Amino acid sequence: MFLAHVTGVIVATIKHPHLHGRKLLLVRPEPTPGRPQPPSVIAVDSVDAGLGDRVLVADEGNTAAQVLAMPRGPVRTIIVGVVDEVMHEGTPASPEPPRGGRTGAKGG
Repeated sequence: MFLAHVTGVIVATIKHPHLHGRKLLLVRPEPTPGRPQPPSVIAVDSVDAGLGDRVLVADEGNTAAQVLAMPRGPVRTIIVGVVDEVMHEGTPASPEPPRGGRTGAKGG
């Protein structure tokens, strides 16, 4: 799993049947100090995340299948949580939200 920020919405009028009715979001993984920035990825949203949200992303096909309650299919990366705060050794470790990020009320 990794932390990421939702940076875009994917619109696909033609897609695999397992993706019908599912929201696809572009997420940018948070950087890890000393490592190159990972590329943005497309993730299926299972928690009604929205643009600017900080999210918890699972990147493994079996996890996605279990969360979506479906047989393994074309889904590997799935948003499984909207993060309110990260604590590290009792201290808040949450970075500033990205520009345009939401604070507080859900939307989407």
